[in-house]
Amino acid sequence: MGRRRSSRNPVNVLFSWVRKQSIKVNIFLGVTTVVAILLFLRLLVKDHNHFFVASEAIHVVGIMILAYKLLTLKTCSGLSLKSQELTAIFLAARLVCSFAMENDIHTVLDGATLISTLWIIYMMRFKLKSTYIKELDSMPLYYTVVPATLLAVFVHPHTRHSILYRIIWAFCVYLESVSVLPQLRLMQNAKMVEPFTAHYVFALGVARFLGCAHWILRVIEYGPAYLLLAGSGYYFWYLWGPMVVIAEIVQTAILADFCYYYVKSVIDGQLLMRLPSMV
Repeated sequence: MGRRRSSRNPVNVLFSWVRKQSIKVNIFLGVTTVVAILLFLRLLVKDHNHFFVASEAIHVVGIMILAYKLLTLKTCSGLSLKSQELTAIFLAARLVCSFAMENDIHTVLDGATLISTLWIIYMMRFKLKSTYIKELDSMPLYYTVVPATLLAVFVHPHTRHSILYRIIWAFCVYLESVSVLPQLRLMQNAKMVEPFTAHYVFALGVARFLGCAHWILRVIEYGPAYLLLAGSGYYFWYLWGPMVVIAEIVQTAILADFCYYYVKSVIDGQLLMRLPSMV
């Protein structure tokens, strides 16, 4: 009886209807939903810089969820050490640039996030090493680090700071956009995601959506010409703005599918989240 009542839940009925639609219809529905959310955020939030602060704060919340798991359950199963290492790399790079270029609330949040991430890496490498499933964490780091480095050398912002800081800043933007890939690969290999890991990855998805919303709303407010500002990089003039937006969209898209299955699992009341063959 309980399962029959659950299946009649309006939200479950909506999810069931969406799954039955064609790919074109689902794409249209997804785009429409995103546009509606962006318009709502534009009306609700006047200072778009708040999106970055909220994004970084939600990332910290996600790490706190991981910390709770490591301290209470004494296991790091389901977590990708490589994703945490990539996160530490781009946070360290961004922190270096932040001290030189910003030195504000973003610096504080990045510093707190980096320290927390390093602690998680320490726990996974030493304290809880026996619970780390290395075989499932199979994505090489150079798949992400090398392309991010090459892109940063050729396409980076044009500011009054030295070219080294500009390249490092671009590197952390590009690396952040793909840093979650090892985690998604691990979950795809495992086919099952336990709750705390799912909460953490969902927090990353929300954080990235807010970061992406910042840039999209900027473009809507100032027009496409906004993307051409502060562009530099040898023969690749004015590509920096578009590349930042593309990086944000890529990361949001990478996490969007997972977030869909996460929400569905929460609505269905499932403690363990099952993933399809591809995430």
